[in-house]
Formats: sequence, C-alpha cells, structure tokens
Amino acid sequence: MNLNIISPSTNSGAPKKLIVTGDDFGLSIPINEAVSQAHQKGILTSTSLMVAASEVNDAVARARKIPTLNVGLHLVLSNGRSCLPASDIPDLVNADGQFSNNLVISGFKMFFMAKMKQQLKDEIRAQFEAFKATGLHLDHVNTHNHMHLHPTVFDAIIEIGKDYGMNAVRVPEEKPLKALIDNNKGKITKYASWLFLKPFTSRMKKRLRENNIKYNTNIYGLHHTGHMNLDTLVHILPNLEDGLSEVYLHPATGRWDDIDPAAKDYEFEEEYKALIHPRIKRIIEKFSIELTSFSES
Repeated sequence: MNLNIISPSTNSGAPKKLIVTGDDFGLSIPINEAVSQAHQKGILTSTSLMVAASEVNDAVARARKIPTLNVGLHLVLSNGRSCLPASDIPDLVNADGQFSNNLVISGFKMFFMAKMKQQLKDEIRAQFEAFKATGLHLDHVNTHNHMHLHPTVFDAIIEIGKDYGMNAVRVPEEKPLKALIDNNKGKITKYASWLFLKPFTSRMKKRLRENNIKYNTNIYGLHHTGHMNLDTLVHILPNLEDGLSEVYLHPATGRWDDIDPAAKDYEFEEEYKALIHPRIKRIIEKFSIELTSFSES
C-alpha cells in the first residue's frame, strides 16, 4: 500500500463522528504512557481499562489527571488475570488466577457448564465493582479478545452492567473496507469473517436496542488488529461511513516484557506514532471528522 489518500466512499456533507480508543489501559507503563500522550497530543478520545492488570493503579492515576479522557471497562475473561481469587472461580481460571488462552474451549464451557456461568457472572460483577472503585465515569464497556460476542458472556454483561450505569457497548462488527483490500484472497477472508460473526453481532445490536444501550454503527481495527499504523489509518479515515464509528488500537510507547504471545507481532509503537502524526490530524480536519466518545455522542 502507498500513503495516497483514498476518496471518501460517501459524501453526505454531514460530519462523520469518530471515537478513537486505545485498548488495554493498565496492562503496562508503555501502554499507559501512549494512551495519555495520544489523547493530549493526538486524536485519541477514549481508552478501555483492564481493572486487574499489573499497572492499573498507574493508569487510574493518569486518567484522574486528564478529565477529558473518556475511560471504559475492558472486561478480561481470557488471556489475562481475574479480579476474584482463583478459589472463588476455580472452573474459570487456573490456580494462579489466569484465564485460559483457548477461546474455543472456554466458550463451550461457558455455554454448557452451569457452575461456570455463575462464576462468570461473579467475575464480571467483580470487574464492574473494581471499575466503580476507581471513581472514574464509565464511558463504555467492551471485552478483551471480543469475548462479549459469546451470547452467555454478553447476556451476563447486559444483566450486570445495568447496576453500574452501563450505557454504551462496543459491537465488534467490521465491514470489509475496499481501501484496505489488496487482493481477492484478502477480500474473501475479510468477507468470510464478517459473515461468520454477523449472527452474533446482529443479536448484540438487538439486545442493546431492547435495553436502550448505545453502540457504534461502524468499527475499524478488527481486521487489522495490532497493525493500525499510519498507512492503515490513512486509508480508513477518508472512508468513514455515516453514523458513529469507532477505531480501536493498541498503542504503546515501546515494547514491554510480558507480552501476550498472540500479540508478539503487534506494531504497538507504530500505532502510537500514528495517533499523534500531523498527517492524521490534517485528514481529520480535511474530511470534517468530529472526534467524540460514547458519552459525548
């Protein structure tokens, strides 16, 4: 790909509303630094907090000093540490309190095992409680590895979230964007992924409407997770569709020691640099993109 601007796919004249989110806030100091700096120097509007992560206290302290940064809850139910002790949720985590990295097996257990369903609810409530204890306003809710696509997880979030003022949830449905498709193989792969997830995302939207909970119309970051660099953003931003879009990234000011193996090839620093790049700011202005958050939209 080159860095030429792609002509907008729509030209209704109305401002395009865009939420720009940095996920995994609290996981490491480099992530916390990138999120705070990308908000203050760049286009990042929101972040999603991992309440049981190793650097959560640093993240919360930073967020309290930046009241314009919109913070949501990044529920962790896979590839991470639980809030509750392992003895309280033995079927959900190992003896060290770590969730499984195998999303498929975990998903089957959550659907079929009654005792795991209850433990799942207990853990979700504990993470909502931990977020409440920070004193931060709850801007939105999403999950690590998009685990809320799972009907059991999602229904538990809807049920419990009401008790904590949850009024916005990320729907991870990314339509294939022509400007980011290089060849027929890429086109087939992206469309197949979109169609596979469609029944789950459609169900999510229906449940959210029934409960009067806001959600994004469009999302970008699913197909290019870990590679939302300058090149990618340059192709996405001019092609935003009408409605409320969300771009989510995994920015960091550098790498850190404890990296999830699934994220070993992520371009953490390049994503951070893209968020503060002058060219991205110029595109935002040129295409009349209104930066916002779930709370502000």
